[in-house]
Amino acid sequence: MGTSLKKVAKKAKDYKYVLMVMRHAKTEPFGNGGDAGRELTDKGRKQAKSVAKGLASFKLVPDRIVCSSATRARQTCDRMLKVFGDDPKVDYRQSLYEGGVQSVFDELAQTKEKRRTLLILGHEPTVSIACQWIAGSESDPTLLDLLNLGMSPASIAVFGADEPFNQWQLHSGELIALLTAKDFD
Repeated sequence: MGTSLKKVAKKAKDYKYVLMVMRHAKTEPFGNGGDAGRELTDKGRKQAKSVAKGLASFKLVPDRIVCSSATRARQTCDRMLKVFGDDPKVDYRQSLYEGGVQSVFDELAQTKEKRRTLLILGHEPTVSIACQWIAGSESDPTLLDLLNLGMSPASIAVFGADEPFNQWQLHSGELIALLTAKDFD
């Protein structure tokens, strides 16, 4: 897409609260371990590290990460934490693997006000559908159209708002950007 991370970071600073919703990085095809046990490919490991480096370089490191308990999501998070360090509080949730869109809203509702930058790391189609429901009327219609196509591996939707996450309802955040793994190269 060619989105400038610098512009995204500058726009995010206009808001008190920044939400990033991410799809896990590139994964191996289905194997003997079933869907929940699928692991990242070499490309996926590189994507996760690249995304984390890009976010860190523009001071968009989350202070809380809520991650699906599926192997590929945990591996994505682990690679990112190698860049972020020990600062983000991390919670792993089975609900983000099997709970659908409501699980994303449940995590927003449970996030304390002191948390200013939240990363929710999950799966398609839940992440793109949740993002469509989170996006407020001030969001760019072109970005909303792109969400209708789904989020590719290691993509991130970035939202901003001035209300704490636990007050977010439908259409509460401005969709600032939809970043693909290539935007971090």
